[in-house]
Amino acid sequence: MTREEVLEKIRKVIRDSVPEMVGSELNEDTVINTETAIDSMGFILVICKLEALFNVRIPERQWSKLSTLGDVADAIMKRLPQA
Repeated sequence: MTREEVLEKIRKVIRDSVPEMVGSELNEDTVINTETAIDSMGFILVICKLEALFNVRIPERQWSKLSTLGDVADAIMKRLPQA
């Protein structure tokens, strides 16, 4: 799976989980906590949905380091099985 495919799936999960984000521009540099309508509970929901979707586990101690969409994509890409 390419990084762009991962990013697109992340965008879809965010838009599905946070209706206020539908139609919003979401790029790699978008800061999740300040530039989106996602609060801390919404962030946990999104991370859990992404873990299930990609069948990966992102340790909770790393969640605070995931500030942008690019950071989330990096964390997922790092844990995806290599083809």
